[in-house]
Amino acid sequence: MRAHHVPSAELEVLLDPDATAWKSAGGEELKLEGTPLGMQLTAHIRAAWAGRKIGSVEQVSVAAVHDGQVLAFRLEWSAANGGVEPSDNHEFPDGAAVVLPSSPEAPIITMGAPGVAVNAWYWRADGEGARHVVAEGLGSSRTLDVELVRGRGAWKDGRWRVVIARALRVDTPEPIAQLEPGTETGFGVAVWDGTQGERAGIKAFSGPLWLELQLDAVPETTR
Repeated sequence: MRAHHVPSAELEVLLDPDATAWKSAGGEELKLEGTPLGMQLTAHIRAAWAGRKIGSVEQVSVAAVHDGQVLAFRLEWSAANGGVEPSDNHEFPDGAAVVLPSSPEAPIITMGAPGVAVNAWYWRADGEGARHVVAEGLGSSRTLDVELVRGRGAWKDGRWRVVIARALRVDTPEPIAQLEPGTETGFGVAVWDGTQGERAGIKAFSGPLWLELQLDAVPETTR
């Protein structure tokens, strides 16, 4: 998939999932699958979900653009309602994330491994905004901050439309994805249907292998 270069794009505009800039960004339909039951962290979770469908959302439309400084993804998927505002420990918000390798050899199926992290840009629908997350294996996810990743979602007519964005490069010693225009990286997508009790490792995802993302080069005339 291409991340199209859109010069002079303003982040606040791109965060609107219905912004004009997204109409020419194209995008791809990705099939999603449920995360394997056997990879869930605890016996309690495995027992609770035995025989239940994991991965309620089966398809997501994904588009990406960048302006040479910020990379933004637009995700759209069918959802019967706009999720719930959790009022107790048995209710969960809808959510979505884009996952990128912090190092080329990081496996997505296990959310990285010790020493080879993955970097998740995570959005959730309960108003808590977006999170910047790294992981080095199952159950190791940790939030770095809630400022660098920006996310905004809108639900209408049975569909979520969500934009998740972050600067291509960030000055930090943390093992995050550092990106450059004109290069290629892997990426993956995850979607949580909170109304079906999905949270944490219970989710739909784009599969056990990285998908390809080609970031358009920035033309010399716009540098």
